[in-house]
Amino acid sequence: MADYEHLLVKHDGETVRITMNRPRRRNSLSSDHLAELIDAFEEAGRTKATGIVLAGEGPVFSAGHDFADVAARDFAGVRDLLRQCTALMKLIESVPQVVVARVHALATAAGCQLVASCDLAVAGESAGFALPGGKGGWFCHTPAVPVARNIGRKRLMEMALTGDVIDAATAAEWGLVNKVVPDDQLDAAVEHLLVRATRGSRLAKGIGKQTLYAQLDRPEADAYAIALEVMAAMSQTPSAKEGMAAFLEKRAPVWPN
Repeated sequence: MADYEHLLVKHDGETVRITMNRPRRRNSLSSDHLAELIDAFEEAGRTKATGIVLAGEGPVFSAGHDFADVAARDFAGVRDLLRQCTALMKLIESVPQVVVARVHALATAAGCQLVASCDLAVAGESAGFALPGGKGGWFCHTPAVPVARNIGRKRLMEMALTGDVIDAATAAEWGLVNKVVPDDQLDAAVEHLLVRATRGSRLAKGIGKQTLYAQLDRPEADAYAIALEVMAAMSQTPSAKEGMAAFLEKRAPVWPN
């Protein structure tokens, strides 16, 4: 397990817990912090873990991009930083594990983008979410990409144009998070959702997650073309055969490694 400056990484049974640990900078996403997150997710993705929990230490979940880092860069440098951030978001979607965001307090700009990029999200009642560029000088163009795919056009426009914070209950109603619980129940709720979401074959789950992202937002005909071929191919895997045999034989499945 790597030794990180801005992260705490813990292997807890079948779960890898990645906690952003830059509280004095409100877990803002400098290039160094992004590089560590990419490395941690790549390493977790190579393990036999079934789930990954992304959390934040300190007063906020994440305040988004580190303006001290951004302000010191020219156009090419900022583009590189945004490419690095985009690579992290796409990596979260591509790892075979189920990724759950554990959100407390504020998740703003690229911090909100992180939540939207995770497969699932549980928020404490204290949580708030914002794309604050709409009331500032640097619009939240890239954070809006996954947020739009979570909440839809009109709600995105409200978040992006006003820059206002929405509370956890609104985030749940809009589809940005799956569940809201009292802050003291946040860990238990994350664990409960993770257990439910990681049942079954690890192989089937990983390919299933990646295929969902591949077909999401595509025209229906294209989505069916992708899903049909993958589902047919996966029917021949040991996991699928064991699942069907267990059902037919009325017994608990024993998943192959």
